Amino acid sequence: MMKSIIRTENAPSAIGTYSQAVKIKNTVYLSGQIPLVPESMEVISDDFSQQAHQVFKNLAAVCEAAGGTLNDMVKVNIFLMDLSQFSTVNEIMAEYFSQPYPARAAVQVARLPKDVAIEIDGILELPNVD
Repeated sequence: MMKSIIRTENAPSAIGTYSQAVKIKNTVYLSGQIPLVPESMEVISDDFSQQAHQVFKNLAAVCEAAGGTLNDMVKVNIFLMDLSQFSTVNEIMAEYFSQPYPARAAVQVARLPKDVAIEIDGILELPNVD
């Protein structure tokens, strides 16, 4: 099994012992992204909508570095500090994805890194390039 590490300056660098993403054949496993601004490594805002937008932008940057787009994602896991933000996440996600949407889970958690309100990870399936 040959794995490739995906890294981009357009998304926050890892703040622990992990890679932004790992690619095996055409499958890319994306680590969780939180609403850090890549240039400053600071949380964008306390506002939930701004945090969610930043997370999707970070995910998009990692997808692009891997050779794909958000629409190549086949599974998305959304971790929320407050599940009452579920409808807001749906509205914002619809701005970044087109149908057919990926499979998805959304769960409320007790705490996230840097006390942010949202974290998202997922799996990307790259198109076959022959």
